[in-house]
Amino acid sequence: MEKGKIISIEDRIPKLKELRKRKTNRRLVSIVSFFFLIVIIIVYFQSPLSRVKQIDVVGNRLLSKAEVIEKSEIYEGSSVWRINKRQAAEQLERDPKIKEAAVTFSFPNKLVIEVKEQAKLAYLSKGRKFYPVLDNGTVLKTATVYTLDELPILHGFKEGKMLDKMMKSLGDLPEEINHSISEIYYTPKKTDSYHIQLFMNDGFEVSASLKTFSDKMVYYPSIVSQLDPNIKGVIDIEVGSYFRAYNAKTSDQEEQTLPN
Repeated sequence: MEKGKIISIEDRIPKLKELRKRKTNRRLVSIVSFFFLIVIIIVYFQSPLSRVKQIDVVGNRLLSKAEVIEKSEIYEGSSVWRINKRQAAEQLERDPKIKEAAVTFSFPNKLVIEVKEQAKLAYLSKGRKFYPVLDNGTVLKTATVYTLDELPILHGFKEGKMLDKMMKSLGDLPEEINHSISEIYYTPKKTDSYHIQLFMNDGFEVSASLKTFSDKMVYYPSIVSQLDPNIKGVIDIEVGSYFRAYNAKTSDQEEQTLPN
């Protein structure tokens, strides 16, 4: 072998010792770090930090914060690791006022409950009281003697099929059309058990059938734009689209066919 390429055992031993020492130190650091991690985890589980200290509720209007927390069955002081977030969300979604729910954890001990409630679309009139009605047909038990929103007031409806269909129809309409409706009366006829009568905020009256209400009422702004705002009357959208003025003086003014 060429001179200069031969390395003696005496020269290699210090380098081997140094390499072995580095490996030993790395192992020691790993073992110590793992030990401290275990200690930290144990301390965390035993400390108040592992208990729910704060619960925030987001998105609630129909339900109070206390009601949402109670329905979730999550309470302050519960172990954060024993909480089943999916089960809590499913528990909340059993309430007819709640459409969707989600529970998230924020380190070290904070929980956030986010709910998406059903939309309030109308008020049901019962005597002198008004009960909020949600888009799924649920009638809230909390009544008021006056309405707080520009939403339709329902008359003659009872909880069940017709009310559910009415709310489904309102839910299919644009918000601006819903807000243009003052009152809706359930007025079934022999020829149409689904007949309803609407009174609009602009002074017009609408005769319609729940079977086709949402499909035809969506054109209400277009229909009204073709009428004289000073001549009020009934817009009939049961079958076709007709307008009958309240104070028609001649037969020609009695009924006006409107284009679809």
